Amino acid sequence: MRGTHFFKHLSCISSWRISSQPRRLIHGVFPSPLSQRRLSSVFRNFSTSSSLPTTHPLTSPYFSVRISCPKDSADMLSEALLCFGASSTSMDEQGSDEGNDKICIDSIFSDRQDVDVCISHAADSVGLKELPSYEVRVGEQYDWIKKTQESFCPVEVTEGLWIVPEWRTPPDAHATNIILNPGFAFGTGEHPTTKLCLLLLHGLIKGGERFLDYGTGSGILAIAALKFGAASSVGIDVDPQAITAATQNAALNKISPNNMQLTLVPPDGRTHEVVEGQSPNSMGVTTESESFDIVIANILLNPLLDLADDIVSHAKPGAVVAVSGIISEQVPYIMERYSPLLESISVTEIDDWACVSGTKRRGLTVN
Repeated sequence: MRGTHFFKHLSCISSWRISSQPRRLIHGVFPSPLSQRRLSSVFRNFSTSSSLPTTHPLTSPYFSVRISCPKDSADMLSEALLCFGASSTSMDEQGSDEGNDKICIDSIFSDRQDVDVCISHAADSVGLKELPSYEVRVGEQYDWIKKTQESFCPVEVTEGLWIVPEWRTPPDAHATNIILNPGFAFGTGEHPTTKLCLLLLHGLIKGGERFLDYGTGSGILAIAALKFGAASSVGIDVDPQAITAATQNAALNKISPNNMQLTLVPPDGRTHEVVEGQSPNSMGVTTESESFDIVIANILLNPLLDLADDIVSHAKPGAVVAVSGIISEQVPYIMERYSPLLESISVTEIDDWACVSGTKRRGLTVN
């Protein structure tokens, strides 16, 4: 299934893992008022100065959904649910019977979400053969924005590198601070895959490179690349909300559109084309083949496999290509798919999440 759910950015956000507690909060996200159809991607994002449509309430009813799924797929499904609209997910490990191969995931959706579609897309993206059973209850109104801002704090990715929400003061004014209004799209610096990509970029960029952020989401990687010293960044995405979010985040960091160019591409992954009628902030940029020194795609397993040739095609021969958004157990699938395309492949991991990187083989021809 090709579509906007291929790119991991719609609503995934901050990651909390409270392993000492029987009940484990996997992620929390906030519904975004930017979409009348999807109120699910603004968790932890709006400062009091942020633009918020006056017709949209600051509080909203929500759906409480309890999903029964196989234990071995629970972590992946929890992650995918957030990518397709859940505002938060948690698993009741205390209530799980050792003799039972099922576990319940409790999730929250805004009342404007199509829960059936979100769960269907999430299950499909992690390869579940059958749609898991679930129950839906209607909850009372909830002040999403207040709870969001209370929960999201500056994140120190590594020494001297901070991701700071727009409404917070940077803890270290002399550090490299990436200012973010993070809830529009995936990419906050808290999630292990984002952190893995940031750390890789931090070590790769020496100055003057051209960087492609494949599935830009919040624009965090494209912004970081420029702050590290890259000459230019290009961010592409299939979701107009992501392009809007990345554009706003670039402005928060005082980055010129001449240095960070953003492109909305068709949902079928044809990144050499731009969407007809896209807004001027996309700069009409096309992502030429073999023109980037570094290419990173932090999305999901299925699109990483399906779009491998396209992802690698944008890199110069010998350039670094990295893919993330996968758990450690999925690394063998990535290795099998990308080994013919890349050499000197290495894997880095944080908390059971992985980033696979290598250099594009010289003389390689990909479409």
